[in-house]
Amino acid sequence: MSSTVSQPCRSEQVVVYPCARVCYGELTPIMQDEDIKFTSRPNSSQRIIALGIVFAFLYFASSVVVTLFLAVLLAYFLDPFVEFLERVHVPRALGALLVLLAVTSLIGGLSYLVVERADQFLADWPRYSAVLRHAATAFDRKLATVEKQVESIAPEEERGRPTVQVAESRPVRDLLFRSVGSLYSILLVATFLPFLVFFMLAAKQSIWRATMELFPAGNRTMVKKALDQVGVMLRSYLAGNALVALILMLASWAFFLMIHLDYPFLTGCVSGLLNLVPYLGAVLTWLPPFVIGMAQWKTIGPYVGIAAMLSVFHLIGFNVLMPAIVGRRVHLNALAVTIALLFWGWLWGAMGLILAIPITAVIKVICDHVDGWEPAGHWLGG
Repeated sequence: MSSTVSQPCRSEQVVVYPCARVCYGELTPIMQDEDIKFTSRPNSSQRIIALGIVFAFLYFASSVVVTLFLAVLLAYFLDPFVEFLERVHVPRALGALLVLLAVTSLIGGLSYLVVERADQFLADWPRYSAVLRHAATAFDRKLATVEKQVESIAPEEERGRPTVQVAESRPVRDLLFRSVGSLYSILLVATFLPFLVFFMLAAKQSIWRATMELFPAGNRTMVKKALDQVGVMLRSYLAGNALVALILMLASWAFFLMIHLDYPFLTGCVSGLLNLVPYLGAVLTWLPPFVIGMAQWKTIGPYVGIAAMLSVFHLIGFNVLMPAIVGRRVHLNALAVTIALLFWGWLWGAMGLILAIPITAVIKVICDHVDGWEPAGHWLGG
């Protein structure tokens, strides 16, 4: 008879054979009864294979995994509102439904305002597309001039070599397909996300108990503490980002109104949202007003002013507003944030950029509460 004992919070198993007959030295009829223990730990190759399987699953099942992550984030964010309704004697299922309807109405109203302005912008798009084509043509001419100058100074033996025809690439189309994904992925998120959030909110207690039962009794206190910390961190992060996004959109809108930029509301909304991307947002937020401004201004002065002001907005948002709202609950160092944006953006495109910070913060919380993983948590936090 053997029994398997799992060591708490460690990646090993101890197999115990109680009162086994053991012979030491030469084989003799005289045997000793002892408890034999075999310790099994995964080696490095097994860990690498397991990590590769996880990454492959995250890549090929990206639509499902992203939908689940978004549902968990929204459920954590909306749970305090449902609990408030529950305290005033509203049934939890009804409270979850009311909160979801309110959020859906708010998103629908904002989308209507944006789409109304977007229709006007699309009607004027030929004017802006002509300016963009002119700028692209001028850039191509300069690039061709540089190429000819390089060819003129190249060695003569290289000039006689046959040229290789390269198939024309379409970077814009490829970027759109990679970042946004297929229509099926978008429909999957839009269809299943509300139902997942509703079920997570309505059945929170039963889901919580079932989750606790997945872990040994001795580890449940640690698991509960880690999940509570994850909940507080995610709510603080989402609330902070929502408030900072609103402030940045209003500030950008007011600034674009002041400089008489066309479509200030639409451009302010897009720039404010792009400003939420850590570090990269300081440059990405320039693109919408630059595109609109190319049809208005022919001098460099307005572009310098826009870049300077939007950079100031980004610095204030991430160095003043976010620390004041989120505090130290999301404590990741700059290198970890940059690597997370690079990796998750490569893995999931635009959705990876949105989910990179909360996923990495959750990984840090897990590392902080698992024995042997604390150094990884310290590295992520710096």
